[in-house]
Amino acid sequence: MQKRNTYTEIEDFLSDESFQSWILLKIDNDGWEEWTLESRQRAKLVEDARHLLLAMKVPDSKLSTSDIRRALETTWLKIEEKENQKDLSENSNVKFLRKCFLNGVAATLIFGLISVWSYKNYFHTDNKVVTYKELIDENSEGLVEQTNNSDKPQIITLSDGSSVLLQPNSKLSYPKIFTGNERKVYLSGEGFFEISKNPKKPFYVYANEIVTKVVGTSFRVKAYSDQPDVEVLVRTGKVKVRSNEMISKSDHEEIILLPNQALRFVRNDLKFNKITNITQDVELAQSVGNIEQLSFEFSDIPVSQIFETIEQAYLVDIDYPKDKLKDCHLTTSLSDQPLTEKLKIVCKSIGNNTSFEMNGNQVIIISQGCN
Repeated sequence: MQKRNTYTEIEDFLSDESFQSWILLKIDNDGWEEWTLESRQRAKLVEDARHLLLAMKVPDSKLSTSDIRRALETTWLKIEEKENQKDLSENSNVKFLRKCFLNGVAATLIFGLISVWSYKNYFHTDNKVVTYKELIDENSEGLVEQTNNSDKPQIITLSDGSSVLLQPNSKLSYPKIFTGNERKVYLSGEGFFEISKNPKKPFYVYANEIVTKVVGTSFRVKAYSDQPDVEVLVRTGKVKVRSNEMISKSDHEEIILLPNQALRFVRNDLKFNKITNITQDVELAQSVGNIEQLSFEFSDIPVSQIFETIEQAYLVDIDYPKDKLKDCHLTTSLSDQPLTEKLKIVCKSIGNNTSFEMNGNQVIIISQGCN
């Protein structure tokens, strides 16, 4: 049985470092959210503990061990002095109740001071944790939110033709139509981005505490709210990564990443770790998916094989007239192109008014055969 299953008081939760990490840093390595939802009574206790822990956040506090000790001694002496000044004629029951009350107040003050000191020393409140909700609240545009609650990646096509392969347990907020001189989207979780080139309108991905800026390229961003790191991995082109302006005490240094380079941002320390060769990083090497490994350079290749490569990369189903296209071979480059652009190029190369329709992860090719 987990230790937390025995918790019956708010203090039990407040003294648990894993609980503090979940509430203050949004890092839920021990599954607190799921555990909390198992019981209504448990949820009420957790909520009370959360409110108290958040109330203890004291900005720019510089409490030392000696400060804590002096504060505790002073508090306790004042309580005893007040108690001794009470009328000696009070009956024993009243005095007993008063003493219990004062002891409770003292205990609360002591615990509060210790909690604030511990939080300041172990969780660094000067490093701001940026949440997905805070990011989208900062945007004044009307945003559309797409959430992937399935167990498979989902394709999202944006108004500029860019595509995002959104992983399970992830969500993306974006405007229906990009206006102005910038294209901004907001990610919670993991997504592989292929951005339509437009030098006059840079593309920004806001994810936790970092911002990734591109003009036209393909890259992956992994930014789960309960994970300690944010990762950016570049497949093609060039990206620039900096910290979000919402973070305090940040110099907003900008890191440039080229193909097969990556960056790991440590949220607790606000540190950038650039990885110039992803094959030498075991964690990154193991996480590379089909879309980041497959080649999209085709030379006299059957259309059926091209469609199969696209299916493997994007985990989509392509329905096409196999009999009419069985003898079609193409030579084309589909690298560094969003999914919709890849499909347009293939259809144009086939000819004969070939077109496609797309509904979620289902693609239908309409064709009378190749030229």
